[in-house]
Amino acid sequence: MLLGYAADRLLADPRRGHPVAGFGRIAGRLERTLYADSRSRGAAHSVVLVGSTVAAGLVVERIARQQTGAQTLVTAVAAWAVLGGTSLGREARAVQRFLDADDLPGARQRLTHLVGRDTSRLDESGVARATIESMAENTSDAVVAPLVWGALCGVPGLVGYRAANTLDAMVGHRSPRYERFGWASARLDDLANLPGSRLSALLAVGLSPTIEGRPSAALRAWRRDARHHPSPNAGPVEAAFAGALDITLGGVNAYAGRVEDRHTLGDGAAPGRADIDRAAVLARRVGAAAVVSAAVLSLAPSALVRCCCRKPPLQRWVGGA
Repeated sequence: MLLGYAADRLLADPRRGHPVAGFGRIAGRLERTLYADSRSRGAAHSVVLVGSTVAAGLVVERIARQQTGAQTLVTAVAAWAVLGGTSLGREARAVQRFLDADDLPGARQRLTHLVGRDTSRLDESGVARATIESMAENTSDAVVAPLVWGALCGVPGLVGYRAANTLDAMVGHRSPRYERFGWASARLDDLANLPGSRLSALLAVGLSPTIEGRPSAALRAWRRDARHHPSPNAGPVEAAFAGALDITLGGVNAYAGRVEDRHTLGDGAAPGRADIDRAAVLARRVGAAAVVSAAVLSLAPSALVRCCCRKPPLQRWVGGA
């Protein structure tokens, strides 16, 4: 996983033939076959796609164990494929460059690469807010959460998490078409992101002094404001980022056909263009701390097994019959 994280930092996402894009095409074809305005059909759609992805990861990892070094290579490639932190940071800074050039229409258009909300009427602060919120949420979704599942479950955890998260992005949003069909995918993604979002928020709190923030402010915003956010996982991360950056996030967002109130997160001033760079630095440091944490966590299960399977000293002395 350390190698895969390093590959993402150096190479970002592959420009062509991205495995996640290939999975999305397969999911789209299956949706055309299975779709009905039904939760059970949506659950079947999710089970087939996520289950088959996890099974494929299990098979590949089992085969790789038979050859020296192959498992390391397979895990590194899988981690590189599912991580998206570097591309996320580049997109955020692209928005900031438009703002620095006083090109608000260009910033609004570039922001559509990051968010699904209507950007056509956002002012500079609204563009900065949307960019920072996307960085916070996607640092959890595209960096920390997959690393946690990779640490716990190896290649199946990496690819299975990315499959669940991709399905949520495709069908998990609330709309007339997906209100019922996407319900299972949305709930599965909520469950899969639970540990990653809490670790992301905790790391944002702990690393806030590195961007001249205060852990107490980040922790206060998380504890006080996150529960008002409509997303159980984006709320803690966005609130912790708001407190760490000493800015205010959240508010009302307009999407196609609906309006969402994300409450107010944090106590600071409205964000500006300079805060995008500070948020990108914090996101990058959260990702680096997460991969170290995941590497340590990945060693814990094997250490526990060795401890539990070791014979007691007296049993070893008498022969351990």
